[in-house]
Amino acid sequence: RYEIGMEVRRAVLGDAHVDRAEAAKDPLDAPFQSLITEAAWGTVWASDAISRRERSMLTLALLAATGNFDEIPMHVRACANTGASKTDVMEVFQHVAIYAGVPRANHAIKLAKATF
Repeated sequence: RYEIGMEVRRAVLGDAHVDRAEAAKDPLDAPFQSLITEAAWGTVWASDAISRRERSMLTLALLAATGNFDEIPMHVRACANTGASKTDVMEVFQHVAIYAGVPRANHAIKLAKATF
């Protein structure tokens, strides 16, 4: 799962991002980095049940809806590799506004615009 996860992680986030994360890894957070590489990237993102475009959209919606804004710019940048368009991203945040709240969607849109 780790090797597959690393391949998917690099394909979605790009080599530069993953190389920076790997360079910053130390013994304290190495177990966490392995966990997300195996579970998030090697299991969830590696599944072909839905497209990477759809996964990007779901991820952005969940991050915004739960108020986890720190990772939104990274996942907006990843859209260039997953096929999710700027229109897709804005549609995602429209859903967030209705189902999770306008303030969260508004902040997510602000972050997306700055990232684009």
